[in-house]
Amino acid sequence: MSTSPQSPADRIQTDRPHSARVWNYLLGGKDNYAVDHRMGDMILQAFPDFAAIARLQRAFLARAVHFLTAEAGIRQFLDIGTGLPTANNTHEVAQRLAPESRIVYVDNDPLVLAHARALLTSTPEGACAYIDADVRDVDTILAEAARTLDLTEPVGLTMLGIMGQLPDEDDPWTLVDGLLAALPSGSYLALSDGTNTSDSLNQAVTSYNANSASSYHLRSPERIADFFHGLQLVEPGVVRTSAWRPDPARGGVDELQGHAVSGVGLKV
Repeated sequence: MSTSPQSPADRIQTDRPHSARVWNYLLGGKDNYAVDHRMGDMILQAFPDFAAIARLQRAFLARAVHFLTAEAGIRQFLDIGTGLPTANNTHEVAQRLAPESRIVYVDNDPLVLAHARALLTSTPEGACAYIDADVRDVDTILAEAARTLDLTEPVGLTMLGIMGQLPDEDDPWTLVDGLLAALPSGSYLALSDGTNTSDSLNQAVTSYNANSASSYHLRSPERIADFFHGLQLVEPGVVRTSAWRPDPARGGVDELQGHAVSGVGLKV
């Protein structure tokens, strides 16, 4: 007997923490459950700076999208590993500068899918779309994205914290290569992930992996930089997150050395 497919809401698990909800809790959001609070508090006990790193990652997204829109002239974005809606989502940053911008969000977290309507509020001139897909399913992502984006024109591919959710045996570097191969010259990759250079952060992530429905895999800054191989790095290169084109109004670069690195690269 066949069964009807589950809706995103039906797929939400409240008995185990999920990465998007824990991240939302650390960012001060309300789209999370008690199990996510406990996991977030466990992480903060082992590594008190984790919430600050979460905020730095979101701030990098806003700066990178601002650069790509205002300076690089990008008008199309493919945001993979979207996470739960918060301030300065990709379409909000891009469409403030260029209302005609078109954005496709990709995630497979059921609570994120349940909040998709919040992400799909576009300007009349532009467009937003949402794809329910695993980051590993490159063919599906590209086929569905092509319904909204013109993949013969440059695209800004944003991947924040998502590659860390794949183990080395999944070869995330080849996955990124496959996505970039389908995009034309003039496209950009903006990517950020956590590094394995702090013993306390390593311990916090180990605790998270032992108790969560998903897992996170910290890597060396050099291995994260490898995601940009073959691309022309935008200055200042792959650097700790707050050092990538910091906002002078926010007082410059933080002192959270090396816990997360970020970069933007151009496909020439």
